[in-house]
Amino acid sequence: VEIESMTRYVSPVNPAVFPLLAVVLLGIGVFFTAWFFVYEVTSTKFTRDICKEALISLVAALFSSFGVLFLLLWVGIYV
Repeated sequence: VEIESMTRYVSPVNPAVFPLLAVVLLGIGVFFTAWFFVYEVTSTKFTRDICKEALISLVAALFSSFGVLFLLLWVGIYV
């Protein structure tokens, strides 16, 4: 197989939208992180719900991690 006959790989996400995706996803991640922090500070041990804590922290972690991924791609660190 020759290299010239191969087709070039094209990213499924246009690199022009990396900055927008990074800012939006990190913003959503910060929102859910702040919500989790406020929930933990204002709730007592009797009103806490482990399912709600796990769900909010999972959503915050997912948005933050994808935001960091697109931030790295935006600045040229291709992972």
